Amino acid sequence: MAQVLPIRLYGDPILRRKARPVTDFAAVPRLAEAMLETMFEAGGVGLAGPQVGEAKRIFVAALYQDLPEEEEERVPLKKRVKETFVLVNPRITFAEGEQVGTEGCLSLPGLYSDDVPRKLRVRVEYQDEHGAPKVLEAEDYLARILQHELDHLEGVLFFDRLPPPLKKRFLEENRAELAAMQREAKALIKELSPGR
Repeated sequence: MAQVLPIRLYGDPILRRKARPVTDFAAVPRLAEAMLETMFEAGGVGLAGPQVGEAKRIFVAALYQDLPEEEEERVPLKKRVKETFVLVNPRITFAEGEQVGTEGCLSLPGLYSDDVPRKLRVRVEYQDEHGAPKVLEAEDYLARILQHELDHLEGVLFFDRLPPPLKKRFLEENRAELAAMQREAKALIKELSPGR
């Protein structure tokens, strides 16, 4: 089984840095496998390199089967995967339409906003884990996931996309949780950097 990586929390500076392009693909398949395992373990739909301490332009994502609520608890997330995606050096080459919807983030556990604006349809050009060029066209929910993860590679978090009054309200309403995450992020950085 692939390694489960620690997820960096809000307050970790890596989440606000622009990720670097991947040029050497030798370690990418193993990293992608570990990122997918980490995402499944955390119950997420997407996970970007910076969220696991890798300032690289890579993210993984998954679409899951919808099950009745009573079955959802019995069937592990990993068994409900319809499709997984590994995107390296992704860039949006086309976007159109508008949608507003709910987003959360594994780096901001427990926090959500129902008002995050995104494009409705996107085309993303990227490389797979071996460096081969690919194109993915997506709309609705998958388009939202791709845009959310691409933002991580630019150091942008979902609440940054909110209109200013809603962003201000989000930060005020979640001040205590965000402060706790920042403390936890500092502790994790310390733990992951022995000898500092």
